[in-house]
Amino acid sequence: MTEAARPPYIGQPLRRREDFKLVTGKGRYVDDIKLPGMLHLAILRSPHAHAIIRHVDLTAAQASPGVHLALSGTDLAGKLGSIVPNWILPGTKVPDRPVVAIDRVRFVGECVALVVADTQAQAYDAIGLIDVDYEALPAVVDEDAAIRDGAPQLHDNVPGNITTVFKVKGGDYQKAVKSADQVIQLRIINNRLIPTCMETRSIIADPGADGTLTVYIPSQVPHMHRRWIAETVGLSEHMLRVIAPDIGGGFGAKMHLYPEELLCPYLARELGVPVKWWESRSESHQSTSHGRAHIETIEAAIRNDGTILGMKVETLGNVGAYLSNMASGGPTVNTINYGTGTYKIANYEAISRVVVTNTVPVDAYRGYGRPEGAYIAERTIDAVARHLKLDQVEVRRRNFIQAADFPYRPYASMGVIFDSGNYEGCLTKALDAFDYGARSSERDALRTQGRYRGIGVAAYTHMCGMAPSRRLAMSGFNRGGWESARIAVDSSGRATIFSGSMSQGHGHVTSFAQIAADVLQIPIDHIDVVQGDTRQVQAGHGTFNSRSMSVGGSSVHVSSHRIVTKAKKIAAGMLEVDEKDVAYEGGQFSVPGTDIAPLSFGKVARMAYVGHKLPDGLEPGLDETVFYDPTGMGAPSGIHMAYVEVDPETGIVEILDYVAVDDVGTLINPLLAAGQIHGGVVQGIGQALYEGVNYDPDNGQLMTGSLLDYAVPRAEYVPNIRSSFQITPSPTNPIGVKGIGESGSIAAPPTMVHAVLDALAPFGINHLDMPMTPPRIWAAIQTARSGARP
Repeated sequence: MTEAARPPYIGQPLRRREDFKLVTGKGRYVDDIKLPGMLHLAILRSPHAHAIIRHVDLTAAQASPGVHLALSGTDLAGKLGSIVPNWILPGTKVPDRPVVAIDRVRFVGECVALVVADTQAQAYDAIGLIDVDYEALPAVVDEDAAIRDGAPQLHDNVPGNITTVFKVKGGDYQKAVKSADQVIQLRIINNRLIPTCMETRSIIADPGADGTLTVYIPSQVPHMHRRWIAETVGLSEHMLRVIAPDIGGGFGAKMHLYPEELLCPYLARELGVPVKWWESRSESHQSTSHGRAHIETIEAAIRNDGTILGMKVETLGNVGAYLSNMASGGPTVNTINYGTGTYKIANYEAISRVVVTNTVPVDAYRGYGRPEGAYIAERTIDAVARHLKLDQVEVRRRNFIQAADFPYRPYASMGVIFDSGNYEGCLTKALDAFDYGARSSERDALRTQGRYRGIGVAAYTHMCGMAPSRRLAMSGFNRGGWESARIAVDSSGRATIFSGSMSQGHGHVTSFAQIAADVLQIPIDHIDVVQGDTRQVQAGHGTFNSRSMSVGGSSVHVSSHRIVTKAKKIAAGMLEVDEKDVAYEGGQFSVPGTDIAPLSFGKVARMAYVGHKLPDGLEPGLDETVFYDPTGMGAPSGIHMAYVEVDPETGIVEILDYVAVDDVGTLINPLLAAGQIHGGVVQGIGQALYEGVNYDPDNGQLMTGSLLDYAVPRAEYVPNIRSSFQITPSPTNPIGVKGIGESGSIAAPPTMVHAVLDALAPFGINHLDMPMTPPRIWAAIQTARSGARP
């Protein structure tokens, strides 16, 4: 098929080009890298949630076989900078976080001392010989307990354990209350989660003879890691090369700055040899950032027909012992800004308090704040429907933002604008696919037979692809909103994309090539993609907040057009015609209406490099770089529905069906898009039914310290997820795409909770918090059967 005859690559469900390497075991991860003379780092972590460090005795560890170095926090004081958050909301009180604790520990798992040895086993053996004298202090792990009078105080500069207070207001909530028929209240918990990547974190730092340093790290944000490591270790950025090879999952957890990522570079430079650290699974549970951990108190002023006149929300966001990279922005900007969801609720006021506790720091985890925001809106809608005994679908319809309202600023917000959408359209598609009427009748009929099935519905929207740069500065976000792409066409006409985005299984090699191939009009197999190497890739912000297609993909699109624009000039010189007379179609440059023989893209590319016949003033080469800074953010949306059955004798939930209709704008690759939805939904199911971090409230010990105690969904628990799409292009970028990576994990938790609660409705159970495990459900049923209030 010629380029002229083929359909556009965008929109085709192409299989991922990168999969063959991965499924044949040829992927290369950090732990696969073995360097000559490489030493191994092990970390001694605090067994106490809160304690004074009286003394650290390294004598025995230093004398242990194979040990090159043993250090405490005191030894490193003044040699490494502190870990500084990358998003600091104005007014935030930032507690100091040394890389290794010096005189006080504030969570179980905090770094206390380290050993570098010839082998990993020797390093761990020596760690066991370090003697630390602690004075244990009272600890607090719950956010509501942490802000009470008399609670243990974690940091001198954070009175009351509150780092940040953030408020949002639109309309007049009190006026809405006066106009309402009723006011309902609910309190919900967004359970703390542990990002469970198949590949745990690891890092290798390799010093060069010329003073340079190469760092191998599974980073979602390689250029950001280069900046942070350089600033904290004391290196010039140009002396530091960060390479991110294949990554076994990130979900936000691999976009932060951790102590180990500073220790390896520092130690490698000190010792003059490569130093490696690898994280065990149990170590991951107590050192890699956690997710969610919110409590929300909600009021809704409603009419008896289900119309919501106003909402009032109070959020407590538990961010652990220190502010991690983006911690002040998650429970605040990212959460309560979206508390009204897809609904037209004019009167809204919300306040969020960011709270420190003696727990692992909490930061971004697939959606960061958006799942929490959607949960506020959807649990409110569900509560209104239950309270008024109205159909949950009709209550949503009654309050939806309408298609004609876009672009829409909820509650007249100055910070939130939904660019486009058609919620009613998504709902109609979902209801049809789900067969809502028949399912409802079946559910009702089965209840008379003692079988408890339930239907869950949830809608969502949010803004993603954090941008533009100027706007991010206003909220204290110390990064830009742009993304870069360089497209280099060689003298044979093949193209290489150098992108600042970073795939962790997303399929960028395929989707970026689809975008470029349509503009360049060359076969997709003639396009390669390079990511994850700060020496090869010019600059970038990496992949998070569902920004890779809307920002990174747009930069590929724009730079591809610049390539074509220059190639047209070259072709005009070769054809000896005016540039405006040259057309480019099907990979051929031609002069329509003449018998001049067309030129192929490859011939023009060759001329670009030999330079024999270029228009006056035009430089040789065919190589364009774009730093694309969007004018706004896209707002994906969708409707998810689930059908479940609850066994009242065991509390086990069986998921019978799951339907997802998502609007993510232009679909670059429907197959990869469906894969993103599937993955996100599974993580959302995990949050709703299985996953939850538990701490002992008396001493701050992590009770879910391994996968023996922390459940994640197994394949057998996941249904056949039926995914489809509605396309409402975004006006905020040239390809009309919106983000998709976080949609599933945002929509699935409320969908699953509503389905289970619907199944439990005959027992009079109106609310349960996540995770809705069999013991929790069973206990609620027993309570209800006993006649006590659930």
